[in-house]
Amino acid sequence: MRAVLIGGAVLLAIAACGRKDDGGRADAPSAKAAAKSGPELGEWGVDLSVMKADIRPGDDFYRHVNGGWLETFKIPDDFSSYGSFTVLFERSEERIRGIIENAQKAEADGIEGKFAEYYRSYLDVAAIDLKGVAALSADFGRIDAASSREDIARLFAAPDLVANAPIRAFIDVDAKQPDQYAVYITQSGLGMPNRDYYLEAKFADKQAKYKAYIEKILNLVGIPEASQKAAAIYDLERKMAEVHWSPAKRRERDLTYNRKTRAELQTFAPEASWDAMLDSAGIAEQQEVVVREFDAIENLAKIIDGAPLDLWKDYLKFHLVSANAHVLPTPIDEANFAFFATELRGTPRQKERWKRGVAAVNAGMGEAVGKAYVERYFPPSSKAAMDDLVRNLRKALEERIAKLEWMGDETREQARNKLELFTPKIGYPDKWRDYSALEVIPGDPYGNAKRAAAFEWAYRTSRLGRPVDRTEWGMAPQTVNAYYSANRNEIVFPAAILQAPFFDPAADPAVNYGAIGAVIGHEIGHGFDDQGRKSDGEGYLRDWWTREDAESFKALAARLGEQYSVYEPLPGFPVNPDLTMGENIGDLGGLAMAYHAYKLSLGGRDAPIIDGFTGDQRFFLAYAQIWKRIVRDEHLKNQIASDPHAPAQFRVNGVVRNMDQWYAAFAVAPEDDLYLAPEERVRIW
Repeated sequence: MRAVLIGGAVLLAIAACGRKDDGGRADAPSAKAAAKSGPELGEWGVDLSVMKADIRPGDDFYRHVNGGWLETFKIPDDFSSYGSFTVLFERSEERIRGIIENAQKAEADGIEGKFAEYYRSYLDVAAIDLKGVAALSADFGRIDAASSREDIARLFAAPDLVANAPIRAFIDVDAKQPDQYAVYITQSGLGMPNRDYYLEAKFADKQAKYKAYIEKILNLVGIPEASQKAAAIYDLERKMAEVHWSPAKRRERDLTYNRKTRAELQTFAPEASWDAMLDSAGIAEQQEVVVREFDAIENLAKIIDGAPLDLWKDYLKFHLVSANAHVLPTPIDEANFAFFATELRGTPRQKERWKRGVAAVNAGMGEAVGKAYVERYFPPSSKAAMDDLVRNLRKALEERIAKLEWMGDETREQARNKLELFTPKIGYPDKWRDYSALEVIPGDPYGNAKRAAAFEWAYRTSRLGRPVDRTEWGMAPQTVNAYYSANRNEIVFPAAILQAPFFDPAADPAVNYGAIGAVIGHEIGHGFDDQGRKSDGEGYLRDWWTREDAESFKALAARLGEQYSVYEPLPGFPVNPDLTMGENIGDLGGLAMAYHAYKLSLGGRDAPIIDGFTGDQRFFLAYAQIWKRIVRDEHLKNQIASDPHAPAQFRVNGVVRNMDQWYAAFAVAPEDDLYLAPEERVRIW
């Protein structure tokens, strides 16, 4: 039971990425943009060179815009997918590397010296290999010393024991008391992505490979009878999978809020050693918790009580090694990569160690390097331009809410209030995290990872009993993503996503509205999707809808779900409309808001024709461009099973075919494959 850094029920993200920078590496797109003093892509913001004129827009708009790139681009061997987000991710990665290596060269002290040492120790693979599995000896000793179920429960919840556990806790804003924090209890314990991987026949190959992986890890650390113990660990996880909620059900915000006092928790699931777990987690004084997956937690407690102590010890050792493979000897690291990256996602080759080191620093000390990133790479002008875009998007939604035919006045007033109370955060936080208490020891990457995990948990538990800090961010500025938080009613756009193709101050306005405008609208739209609509403007989880309006909304959402239910990117792996519903509504509503805002920005004037493209055409081209992505089949299977986002082509084709303006812009006709009759098009927000 330990922290989930970003609670999946709370934050809804959009995704999931030269010139010489300080690392001495080429950042070619930025260099090109600087050289020609214009947009980074094309002459006005869209790369026309990859368009496929022989594919009609109405047959496959996604490939019409991106087809040339999709047909010729080869995914680098160290990626399982690659697209617009990845281009920016790699740019951010290079920049952070430069920041860290500069700190090393300067022998910096303070916080820069700390993250430089974290990185240096992580990169010393020779030292890691030389130390071998001795790094694990103290933690293995703790596990071996457990002599009771209470001892096992303490290990489950120990903040510095970075391993899996059947039940976990995280700290977040209380969904029904959003002025304070709460402890949430949630299902956990599986090594594979979710329950489906254990229970569905289409994942039989993964089940066999996972069993073999468990056995290999046990052998690598010298645990005897590895084959029998691996089988027992797998069977234990399968039992847990049988009682887990599905990913789609876990999205239901009203179902995943079950407040209980400590006494009620004990009565509800007496088999779990709650006092021991909460004490070990440092939250023994907490008198109430919120249980997420109600009956799953109840049944997991029974499984905890029913399995032998020795099996739990083997389980903990395996998961401790697996979770820390990146800071353990090379054979362990390679075995971990072979299963989780190659088998589950199709990635052929491990990333270079420096890239993984950057990821480790971002995970352990994200805001520390983020502060330096913002100072070097995020101009104030970008923040100001984003503020203007957000204002226009909000105005657009306000006007759209006023004209919704399916919504009554009582609900409409509540929706307006929620929109009015939205808080946008652009670029970076107003105040930065203090990492002075985090101890980084040279030459101890395993220990540094443990201390970083304990430091993060201590930070989160320290907020209990205090007012909610509205300045907090759930992502570091160098993250290429964006999110909406229902409990805070806020939309957040880290600095790293505010680059082409998403945002380019030198691009045609139609491009920025079709790209980052759609992303802004998407995140605002999460406040009004099938789950976001369950919270009000102040973040309270409550039903503020009239019954009639709620039923109208559900009917529209169901129609959208029917459209997505027929999409099947791989045989036997159809899109799950229940899992992707929130993101699909966000995509559709976001693009509609962005188009409306674009028209507002024109002030009644006609947009110019550029290179033969109308403003409306440029708007939709920009939208399709941001979603270009090539995905390996194994990654795609994983995404369909676990990710609330639909595959990229449906985030384009599945959305534009519901927008009347797209039909007019590209003369889409009934004989085109994507055509929907006007009465079949879904318009929600």
